[in-house]
Amino acid sequence: MDRNDLLRILKAVQNGDLTPDEAASDIRLTQNADLGYANVDLGRAVRTGASEVIFGGGKTPEQIKGIAETLRRDGQKRILITRLDSEKAGKLEGEIEDLHYFPEGRIALSGDFPEPDGKGYILIMTAGTSDIYVAEEAAVTARALGNEVRKVYDVGVAGIHRLLAHTEDINNARVIIAIAGMEGALASVVTGLAACPVIAVPTSVGYGTSLGGFTALFSMLNSCASGMCVENIDNGFGAAVFASLVNHI
Repeated sequence: MDRNDLLRILKAVQNGDLTPDEAASDIRLTQNADLGYANVDLGRAVRTGASEVIFGGGKTPEQIKGIAETLRRDGQKRILITRLDSEKAGKLEGEIEDLHYFPEGRIALSGDFPEPDGKGYILIMTAGTSDIYVAEEAAVTARALGNEVRKVYDVGVAGIHRLLAHTEDINNARVIIAIAGMEGALASVVTGLAACPVIAVPTSVGYGTSLGGFTALFSMLNSCASGMCVENIDNGFGAAVFASLVNHI
């Protein structure tokens, strides 16, 4: 059940076509499905606007399939599976209905992308080509949540003229996701240029003192550019969910 379903039920109550008791039964805000190995949240879309997503890391293909089938039976039209490696994806092809795998982002979608219904577009930017794996996770997630997505890759501060060539894209975006490893400087520069909110995502890309992304994370947290929020290391999914919320306000 998503927010459109909830609105349909509430309008039916308003029109006298459903009793309040019948509506309460249909809404099922707190219903879970206990599979033993997973407690699947069937009311998340109504509460938050984003349906349950399957984190593929650490789960077996059989567990992923079981959760996906449960969500499908409950009426969820599209299901995201994040952190899904190619081996598991191969085993799930043909097992999960209408599964599309995006290897660059290690993410899969069961179902089709919806038509965008956000207020504008989400601009996803990376400092380097090596950051694209995080950007593609964000891009697929944002599209699955009903957003128009534009991408500008490999425009880090090592060649800042590359970034400045995209000033028009930055100026017209409704929200920006800025993704960078190394010292994470891209996010501060973009936030200093943009009039919209910027979501910074540090990546684990870099040499020894990048500390697996902690250097970029600390740099972004200490940015002097206002209007930026910071996601966890490599968390393109979380950045896209937040960007979608902004874009649908």
